[in-house]
Amino acid sequence: MRRIMPAMHALHVIQRYYPYTGGSELYFQEIGEALVREGHRVTVLTTDAWDLDHFWAAGRRTLPPGETQHNGVRIVRFPVVRAPGPPLVYPLLRRMMVELGRLPGSTALLRRLALLTPRVPGLVHYLATTREHYDLVHTTNITLDFTIIPALRFAQRRGIPHLCTPFVHLGEPGSHAIVRYYAQPHQLDLLRRAARVIVQTGREGDFLAARGVPRERLRLVGCWVRPDQLAGGDGARFRREQGIAGPIVLSIGVAAYDKGTPHTIEAMQRLWQAGCDATLVLIASNTMAQFEAWYAGLPDATRQRIRLLRSAPHQVKLDALAAADVFALPSRTDSFGIVYLEAWCYALPVIGAWAGGVPDVIRDGEDGFLVRFGDVEALAERLALLLGDPQRARAMGRRGRQRVLEHFTFEQRYARMRQVYREVGFGAP
Repeated sequence: MRRIMPAMHALHVIQRYYPYTGGSELYFQEIGEALVREGHRVTVLTTDAWDLDHFWAAGRRTLPPGETQHNGVRIVRFPVVRAPGPPLVYPLLRRMMVELGRLPGSTALLRRLALLTPRVPGLVHYLATTREHYDLVHTTNITLDFTIIPALRFAQRRGIPHLCTPFVHLGEPGSHAIVRYYAQPHQLDLLRRAARVIVQTGREGDFLAARGVPRERLRLVGCWVRPDQLAGGDGARFRREQGIAGPIVLSIGVAAYDKGTPHTIEAMQRLWQAGCDATLVLIASNTMAQFEAWYAGLPDATRQRIRLLRSAPHQVKLDALAAADVFALPSRTDSFGIVYLEAWCYALPVIGAWAGGVPDVIRDGEDGFLVRFGDVEALAERLALLLGDPQRARAMGRRGRQRVLEHFTFEQRYARMRQVYREVGFGAP
């Protein structure tokens, strides 16, 4: 006879959440909704940010603060408060923290500096005063530590487990340009104090273990997709609505330098100059201000060969996947890259960068290609190869799809996540 466990209450703390559906946001949305289907309660504490750069710059898109509910998950959204001054205040503070982190004994100071800007005082107040019972706290995005620090303190006061999914961006091999913002002394200290640290690739786990995060607390879960929820794309409809007849190179994600968006455009410019008739489609959940300024300065002839679709509906994204011939996201800031799995669901060959956790996801030459971040020439060559050899491109895409079905479905990966929750006493038999 199956034993019925009492419902428990999980607190998820994430900097952005539904209706924004980036990688980490969708990741936590699906975990929370699965727990609700099991009969548990889930509360999400988040901010009013839609655009990522709302955390350091005024005039970006936001969502109304307050309490709502979606698919059984309670969502409490708090306003972001920034320090006065220009947007440069945030990156300058973070750069100063990186330099201070070189000094011994700087952890406590860095922890205080991390809470200067941005601040989310409503979230801090809630955690300091709420009488609600919670059985577990799960935080994420270690570089946005201003919400993780108060959440850890809350878990310690309550004597409940704290899990963290840091999504560490390792950046390019041999370069600390990116990873130094994800591995500052106070951030590593947060992870060392967590009951479990959930990583997406072996590379991420090895990196953290080498920096003192106990390996016995590291758990490799990885990312996933739901092939059934990605079905139904209509490529003909997308081509008709966008007025595209020839091949399509597709990129999905934040439009930003670190995601390789300008490099993708520059590679396409080389192909267009050589007579290629492909169209570049950029589906951008968020366009960073720096990219917007760069994009506005492109020649009209270039922008006419690009379809930049901001915050496109889910169905448009599916239609674009069905219409595309190649998927390209040569990013240096992906701890995994769920979008590669989504592209593989449509049997598309993919191009990523030798950076972050992506080399653990894409098998270079088998289901996609990897290029050095920022290597426009190599990127153009790989794009030309795939566009010029549709048979090889389809074979690579089919291998990727098979791998998704065998290893990266929600059911397979959520089972790993659920086991981590059980290890710390959440819903354990």
